[in-house]
Amino acid sequence: MTAIIIGIIILIVGFLVAKADPAVRAYKTIIKTIGIIVIILGFSIASVVQVEPGQVGVQKLFGKVNDNILESGLNVINPLVQVVMFDIRTENYTMSGVTDEGMKVGDDAIRVLSADGLEVIVDLTVLYKVIPSEAPRILKEVGTDYRNVLVRPICRTKIRDNAVYYDAVALYSTKRDEFQARIFTTIESNFKERGLLLEQLLVRNLTLPASVKATIESKINAEQDAQKMTFVLQKERQEAERKRVEAQGIADYQKILSTGLSDRLLQYEMIKAISTSPNSKLIFMTNGKNLPILVDSK
Repeated sequence: MTAIIIGIIILIVGFLVAKADPAVRAYKTIIKTIGIIVIILGFSIASVVQVEPGQVGVQKLFGKVNDNILESGLNVINPLVQVVMFDIRTENYTMSGVTDEGMKVGDDAIRVLSADGLEVIVDLTVLYKVIPSEAPRILKEVGTDYRNVLVRPICRTKIRDNAVYYDAVALYSTKRDEFQARIFTTIESNFKERGLLLEQLLVRNLTLPASVKATIESKINAEQDAQKMTFVLQKERQEAERKRVEAQGIADYQKILSTGLSDRLLQYEMIKAISTSPNSKLIFMTNGKNLPILVDSK
């Protein structure tokens, strides 16, 4: 567009020079020719626009937005058209209490009230992107600053609207995933209505008042102690059961010995044990009838 304007200026200068000074009239043709060449070159350059990967171009002519988007690559357009580029890759918007983490300088965390009236501080990261076909509508309705016009206020409002359904302790512990899923659903629908696609919603941190946090930690410690005691009692019961079974086995063994052993059996087992010994022995035993029995183990 700049080259076209310069060419027009050169062409006008050529006409003015031809009328003003007869001495330079010989150059009027050259000046006009240069002006025409610059205009043609300007139109040629302005008629081709390159759209980078991950972007789409939206054409705007005299305030009117064209609904047809330009895909990545070289595109031939009306040289008078202004092309506004939109990034369609995944973007993130972080609202954090840490000074250098968020998109805004300073503490940008979201402060919400829970169902029990306590203030909970939420650090949030939103992953989203522009729906390519919706880029012209975004330009017409919102402009290019959709991050601050749409993303930021919608997220902060919906988080506050949904936090009131949960107690502070539940948000911090058992209901955190449910809370994240709930705000994802509501923000996703709002984004889609405005031409944005919500990919992921990350509740990075939940900060409770110091008194509530101390109460939760005490409760968790008490629960851990109770679980530890339950384990100890279970172990003791198992040990008692083991000892009971062991005692019953010993009692059964003694009962078998007292009722099942006889003198002959004991005599037989003793002879068997001695006879299998590698040492040479000569043993005299009685058979109960005063008759000696000689056993030689050689």
